[in-house]
Amino acid sequence: MNARRTATTLEFSDNRLLAALSGPHAKHFARLEQKLNVGIDMRGNLVAVEGAARERAAAILRALYTRLEAGESVTLAEVDAEIRFTDAGRINAPGAIKTASSRAVRPRSPAQSAYLDLMQECPLVFGIGPAGTGKTYLAAAFAAHMLHQKRVDRVILSRPALEAGERLGFLPGDLKEKIDPYLRPLYDALFDVLGDQAARLIEQGVIEVAPLAFMRGRTLSRAFVILDEAQNTTPAQMKMALTRLGEDSHMVVTGDPTQSDLPGGRAEGLNEALSFLEGVEGVGVARFAEKDVVRHPLVARIVAAYNRHGRS
Repeated sequence: MNARRTATTLEFSDNRLLAALSGPHAKHFARLEQKLNVGIDMRGNLVAVEGAARERAAAILRALYTRLEAGESVTLAEVDAEIRFTDAGRINAPGAIKTASSRAVRPRSPAQSAYLDLMQECPLVFGIGPAGTGKTYLAAAFAAHMLHQKRVDRVILSRPALEAGERLGFLPGDLKEKIDPYLRPLYDALFDVLGDQAARLIEQGVIEVAPLAFMRGRTLSRAFVILDEAQNTTPAQMKMALTRLGEDSHMVVTGDPTQSDLPGGRAEGLNEALSFLEGVEGVGVARFAEKDVVRHPLVARIVAAYNRHGRS
């Protein structure tokens, strides 16, 4: 019988969850049809899937429905994530990490899953790759997870404040007001994974803003440190930051060597650290590519277009 005419039929008991599974205007089903070249037809609480990839599509639908039953939400991003994982030969995406009592975060690509695995295994992890691959977001999520599990006592956010130096004294306001604009992506990620708890933890000093220029001389114990935009660090700044690690601490360094704002566009501090430390025990390096972009699909195409023309 023609594979297109052979259907796999799924039965879902909760019509409300089934509506969420199909998505607004059946967008989730449409995405599966487009990506996997299958046909999906819903009648009542039955969903029939036709096409050569029907079993793969059916497995994705079952996995997403299980998430809905557990109280999680499903968006097009989750649909795309499940497609990525099955593209890589995995039956299902890995489990979520808890970031707060009522919140969890899942990796959305095999590269993100490997990145989280490295954070579980190594005290120092580098997340390297283009914008939109989730490097900073997952670092913030894992930091929140470590707080939730009481494996660290605080989270420290750090980032080079200006292109080639950190002339914070020329900016108006106190230290927090000076550095806040530069740390906004980190704040956004923390508020997303922690919800209302984030503001309270910042007020209590559990989540701390530590500009790179002000980390010298400190020893950071039982802390989770995120050094973001590391392509804008000098070799001296990078060495200083890496040697702040104290007992029971973890650090994630994120950056894109092709996007340095240092003179000449060379990510000297980040590239030197990768050259010296890759392969050292306790150091993990996760590398992302344009195919790992998990923002709007157009972002991946933009990155690819720039790469084709030799522009970073």
